Amino acid sequence: MNWDTLWINARLATMTAGSAPYGLMEDAALAVQGGVIAWIGPMSELPADDRVNCPDVLDCGGRLVSPGLIDCHTHLVYAGDRAQEFELRLNGASYEEIAAAGGGIKSTVNATRAADEETLLEQSLPRLRRLMADGVTTVEIKSGYGLNTEAECRMLRVARRLGEVTPVTVRTSFLGAHALPPEYMGRPDAYIDQVCTDMLPAAAEADLADAVDAFCEGIGFTPAQVERVFQAARARGLPVKLHAEQLSNLRGAVLAAGFDALSVDHLEFLDPADVPLLAAHDTVAVLLPGAFYCLRETQLPPIDALRQHGVPMAIASDSNPGSSPVTALLLMLNMGCTLFGLTPEEALAGVTRNAATALGIADEVGTLAPGKRADLVLWRATSPAELAYRIGDLMCDKVLYAGRQVPAP
Repeated sequence: MNWDTLWINARLATMTAGSAPYGLMEDAALAVQGGVIAWIGPMSELPADDRVNCPDVLDCGGRLVSPGLIDCHTHLVYAGDRAQEFELRLNGASYEEIAAAGGGIKSTVNATRAADEETLLEQSLPRLRRLMADGVTTVEIKSGYGLNTEAECRMLRVARRLGEVTPVTVRTSFLGAHALPPEYMGRPDAYIDQVCTDMLPAAAEADLADAVDAFCEGIGFTPAQVERVFQAARARGLPVKLHAEQLSNLRGAVLAAGFDALSVDHLEFLDPADVPLLAAHDTVAVLLPGAFYCLRETQLPPIDALRQHGVPMAIASDSNPGSSPVTALLLMLNMGCTLFGLTPEEALAGVTRNAATALGIADEVGTLAPGKRADLVLWRATSPAELAYRIGDLMCDKVLYAGRQVPAP
């Protein structure tokens, strides 16, 4: 065999379901050919000739190798910041009060609308590079800070460009139904008309969106309005996702599951009685501990019910300027364990296997198996639990993006 790369003497956290914890494979090797995993197995089964003939052999020295990490919910592309709102919250203002006073999402909309494409790229690139330092090889990026056709498409073009100027795989979500823009104040249904008949079609026709998202909340949009967006997405053949049950229970998750949503995200106020519907529609529950922490929430997602019904749980950074200014995905593993009570294995599955499912790309990435894209991380660690245990410790040593190693960001 003509392998391009061979990693030997590794502890492989394959993250395949239904096997040993973490899908762990001791004293193992992994080979890459043409950007995909060509062979994986115990060192004892590695053909000697293949090892000799491979031009790039790395002895991992017993260290941990995992799939590349996946951040399946971010808002990386935006302009400006909202540090002042952070201070207001600490002085007692609620998320809803800040939004009602013209802050929140709307303040970022003003800054983002005023920024050209190059400015947005320049400001967004460092955030992605920081995620890369945590071993992130795939990231989802939403629009939602433009709230008109031109600005939303500009954000999505920048997201696509981030996937061109870095080796990271970028998946995009059109989030036009994120907030009500000031020019539509008091006319939310008219704005949803604009989303469905102009904004979403424009993004779809330009091939800028891999999925469609919305914010179903008292400060966002009603289930009926979201349903119209989802119907428009279905007409365009685009899968849907939903910000649901973050601040209240509008049963948006139930609506989304009915559209076979890839994921429902946040879920602090999800009714445990509705969890079976997520399982029935193979909808992933995406947990966002960064927003929970930053907003000092106390209502926990129904973790036990999600476990009981076998709903896959993903974890993401929710990187955004207001409620989760986070660009450290490994920190989210720790928060998922300490704040939500996940096990370290559940946390790592949440940024590998289950995150891939939440993006609809589980056949490409998320586990170590022959035929999967060779997105790999070699860690300065031996136990998978260390990835959730250590706080602020950049343990990422080497990363392969589709079999290619690039200089550290």
